[in-house]
Amino acid sequence: MELAPALLGALPELLLALGATVLTMVGPFVVDQRRAWLTRAALLTLAGALALVPTPPDGLIFGGLFVVDGFGKFMKILVLGATAWTLLIAEEGRQSASMRAFEYPVLVLFSALGMLATVSANNLMSLYLGLEMMSIPLYVLTALKRESRHAGEAGIKYFVLGALASALLLYGCALLYGFTGTTDFNALAVALPDAPPLGAAAGLVFLVAGIAFKLSAAPFHMWTPDVYEGAPTPVTAFLAAAPKVAAGALMLRVLFGPLIGLADVWMPAIAVLAVLSMTVGAFGALRQTGLKRLLAYGTIGHSGYIFVGIAAGTPEGIHGACVYLAIYAVMTIGAFACLLAMHRSHQPFEQVEHLAGIGRHRPMFALAFSALLLSMAGLPPLAGFLAKLYVFRAAVEADLFWLAVVGVLASVVAAAYYFRVVYVMYFADGDEDFEHMPGRRVTWTVTATALTALLFLFVAPVVVEAAARAAGTLGL
Repeated sequence: MELAPALLGALPELLLALGATVLTMVGPFVVDQRRAWLTRAALLTLAGALALVPTPPDGLIFGGLFVVDGFGKFMKILVLGATAWTLLIAEEGRQSASMRAFEYPVLVLFSALGMLATVSANNLMSLYLGLEMMSIPLYVLTALKRESRHAGEAGIKYFVLGALASALLLYGCALLYGFTGTTDFNALAVALPDAPPLGAAAGLVFLVAGIAFKLSAAPFHMWTPDVYEGAPTPVTAFLAAAPKVAAGALMLRVLFGPLIGLADVWMPAIAVLAVLSMTVGAFGALRQTGLKRLLAYGTIGHSGYIFVGIAAGTPEGIHGACVYLAIYAVMTIGAFACLLAMHRSHQPFEQVEHLAGIGRHRPMFALAFSALLLSMAGLPPLAGFLAKLYVFRAAVEADLFWLAVVGVLASVVAAAYYFRVVYVMYFADGDEDFEHMPGRRVTWTVTATALTALLFLFVAPVVVEAAARAAGTLGL
């Protein structure tokens, strides 16, 4: 193995590793008044890694452990962009001393490094290594607000259930290795069709279950509402965006790579996961009064829509899932930026009822938040509608008309709770004690994401074409 091509192929990962290591060593010596410079350094590191993503040539590196291809580059751009964006707005939501600790940007960088490794994984060992490198910093970030009992409980719950999911995934990897004698994705794709059917199916089930946990897909969603509610809002924004893109990319790479020979087994299972996730997400959110719990159930539903495209098992399905992941990341960041922006009497909004009257007293903000919510509901002609259109069309073309119908019905139910929030903003009576939006970063994020939701049709060709090129490099 030549070292130079491998290092060239891993330039974004190497830059993140270097930046995170340097900040780890420098951070303890930086006084509190200078901690903002650590975040700026982390943002510069992420920007540099983002600029380096398109440069490496496609191919296998590190002895086939990692793959560099168009699909990976597309997903890395989404991951790094979402990470940088959430870190940018987090500065204005990190009010407590523990949240201003130097570890925050360091942990974000290490988690992003794990996401990039996950996206490029071409071996069961590198897959597991990347997922754990992504997840362990997230457990710490969730509980970083040490003075908050809810954050501590959320961190413990996330860690315990995450460890269980990792054990399931590792057991699935062990079964696949035991029945095929290889951990390489390319070799697995050749060997699995000849492996004992029951053993191969068991390995597939455990592997998919572990990844589905990271995607908050039902029935592996039980951690999501509590963790989203208990974690600090800047952490929840990061948790809901970048790791979901990485997990979705890994699911696509695994199913359409080493497990493609078992498509007859996993396609019906993925369709069932899609139905469960869409149903649980839609009906679970109907009775939620907390804003973060409501968005958490929305995330579960969005995982189901991504699975609709995957269940199609076609290039069009991969394309639809890629488009959905891109739009989902932007809409999610915008929604949580709105939560960071809403304060009354120096207290953040946590309940839907707290929004009462904001439509009259902060009309532009209410319009932006409404656009994001209705886009997530899939209302035409907003961005979310186009995302759902692509996955539903792929399902219909793959003769999964029933799955598309379930998706449409779930979208109708989901629209009810999104419209309920909009109704409270514009028609419920409320106080006038609303504070101005904190900082230009959050204001700019809310504005940019809302405009993206409203005017996405004008930039859709660029995103759709990029997703099509990415999907075309993922072999079927």
